[in-house]
Amino acid sequence: MDTEIIKIILAFMVLINPFSALTLFLDLTRGYSMNNRRKVARVACLTIFITISFFTVAGEGLLKVLGISIGSFQVAGGILVFLIAINMMNGEGNPVKPNQENFDVEHVTEVPPSTAAAVVPLAIPMMIGPGGISTVIIYSSQISGIWRVTAVIIAGLLISVFCYLSLMMAGRISRFLGETGLNIMSRIMGMLLAAVAIEIIVSGLRTIFPNLV
Repeated sequence: MDTEIIKIILAFMVLINPFSALTLFLDLTRGYSMNNRRKVARVACLTIFITISFFTVAGEGLLKVLGISIGSFQVAGGILVFLIAINMMNGEGNPVKPNQENFDVEHVTEVPPSTAAAVVPLAIPMMIGPGGISTVIIYSSQISGIWRVTAVIIAGLLISVFCYLSLMMAGRISRFLGETGLNIMSRIMGMLLAAVAIEIIVSGLRTIFPNLV
């Protein structure tokens, strides 16, 4: 498999990180039947896939419309991703994703089962937020050709399927890992994400300064 595609999958895995949304998913679907839980998980993961696909295809065009150079966006996006990684390694979670306490979960669960909460806040911004969207745009601006674009979209599909499976096993995963296990996993993902962020920043600097070694 192409090295760049592996980097993209790794970045998606760390930034989307469905484990950070398990508690919110369990709270949102408390009292739901298994079929309704599956429906919420499907809608959330379909939203993630559509978001990744849209920004993969249209990301570079949006930058051109806004007059933002690819190099500048890479550096800015890389810094954002690096700050996220630092917070994750410090055990503070993703700073650009909302805290679960900000959502009125009880109000959501009082109404009949609905998939509205699967889109907002579960999928956006809880699982794929500004960091994830920025990363999709950065990588989509670096690729060319139908195969590479298709490969990124396939990577998004694989991550979406992984998110679905994680949400459907949310109860068992939460019990197995516990709060300590989830914190350890967050720190490990933060270290991996920091390495991805540095690669993005270096790539952006090379784009801005072609003679940079």
